[in-house]
Amino acid sequence: MEFQLYTDVVLVRDVPEENLRAGDVGTVVELHQVAGREIGYSVEFFDLLGNTVAVTNLPASWLRAPTHADRLAVRSDLVAA
Repeated sequence: MEFQLYTDVVLVRDVPEENLRAGDVGTVVELHQVAGREIGYSVEFFDLLGNTVAVTNLPASWLRAPTHADRLAVRSDLVAA
């Protein structure tokens, strides 16, 4: 699937090295096309306050478009004391 710049996408698999999980929502900020390879995107992920938590390059197959069935949820990186 191809995505337009500055649209929201949903991650479909975990990216542990970036502390991202399937279901996280990000914004496409760059398109990467290389002949003979899968299209890729730079995607920026934010916290609910608008702070960037990760910008990472991902293949299109790791992303999907949001649907009306999707609902926002909250998960915290903080461990309860």
